Amino acid sequence: YDFTTKRTLVADAPATEQSGLVIQKLQQCQKIFDFYDPVAQLKSKEIKRAALNELIDHITTVKGAITELIYPEVIKMVSKNIFRVLPPSDNSEFDPEEDEPTLELVYELFLRFLESPDFQATVGKKYIDQRFVLNLLDLFDSEDPRERDFLKTVLHRIYGKFLGLRAFIRKQINNMFLSFVFETDSFNGVGELLEILGSIINGFALPLKQEHKVFLVKVLLPLHKPRCLSLYHAQLAYCVVQFIEKDSTLTPQVFDALLKFWPRTCSAKEVMFLGEVEEILDIIEPEQFKKIIEPLFKQLAKCVSSPHFQVAERALYFWNNEYILSLIEENSSQVMPIMFPALYRISKEHWNQTIVALVYNVLKTFMEMNGKLFDELTANYKLERQKEKRKEKEREDLWKRLAAVELNPPNDRDPHILSKTPLTNFMTKRELPAGYGLIAPANSVGDKSSNFVRR
Repeated sequence: YDFTTKRTLVADAPATEQSGLVIQKLQQCQKIFDFYDPVAQLKSKEIKRAALNELIDHITTVKGAITELIYPEVIKMVSKNIFRVLPPSDNSEFDPEEDEPTLELVYELFLRFLESPDFQATVGKKYIDQRFVLNLLDLFDSEDPRERDFLKTVLHRIYGKFLGLRAFIRKQINNMFLSFVFETDSFNGVGELLEILGSIINGFALPLKQEHKVFLVKVLLPLHKPRCLSLYHAQLAYCVVQFIEKDSTLTPQVFDALLKFWPRTCSAKEVMFLGEVEEILDIIEPEQFKKIIEPLFKQLAKCVSSPHFQVAERALYFWNNEYILSLIEENSSQVMPIMFPALYRISKEHWNQTIVALVYNVLKTFMEMNGKLFDELTANYKLERQKEKRKEKEREDLWKRLAAVELNPPNDRDPHILSKTPLTNFMTKRELPAGYGLIAPANSVGDKSSNFVRR
């Protein structure tokens, strides 16, 4: 198509000719230019940009602008402009100036097309099919956050309008997440896909289907495993909380998975996990809380004992949450015995004074909750410490006695590393229990009877 001159504006054309002119402009915009060369074909690029802006304005403002003939042309134009092989990442920071400037206009046009009151899903499903959706999902690996944001909105609109594609979209997102977790460990669009899933999960009907529960356990929770969790953790935590709000009986399974994937060497990741745990505890049912007390507070005891002050501080902040504090108070007889030894030890030994002050506040809270149990735990802890000190003293005394033992100095001329006694002499002189002896076999070599017989 000729890009040397601008076509007539759609708004200036008679109403009967506008649909045909829109189709011509859509076909005109299928032409792809090399935007890596900033000075090449400047006039043609500007004409394409103007045509896209005009089409966006026309679809948005003119009632009845979307006719059945326009559907295939819009999809062709969008497909030719946005579907492409993404360049490999060179691990450098993304430069938005390198991207094709008309790409944003193409996405904007497609969004206005999908959101228009004139859009009919019954017509659109002929052109927006599974293959189209797969190509869209592949683009989520783009390094451009602006493109991923457009893709997120586009896919969400498609999910909402095309009921027949919903199960397919969920399945493909599952596959992409599994590939990311267990194979590639690299995918740029995890956060955006999780945002879409957050809205989808929010709309799940109750009771939850088994396939949705399997998705939570097998796909969503393993997303805590990758090293780049910080890039999408907020969206992931939102999805997990949505599931628990839908079905509180999933709480123990969620906590089992969190403890399974709990970071051992990355303190920043551990702080994120603690934040997610607090979000879950904010909406947990008291009955479900009782089921997770032991594993939860054993992990919290480890966290408050962490030499990394941010981990310890984040764990101790749980006691600033009124709802969590009320749950702890209701179950103080179970919680306090788990937490007390770690807290008492930290109050005496931790290097950071802020942590020590926070621990004192927690101990004070425990004392106010259940003073009798607090006194018992204090006495038991001191008793155990005395036992440990006695054992430690016994070990030290033993080592001192061993150090005082005088050993015969070695004889360099005759080291006696190996015994000079022949093996036969050793065997004949060996003392055996009464009634037993070593005698020669009564039969020949071929006789299978035992060589050891009772006298």
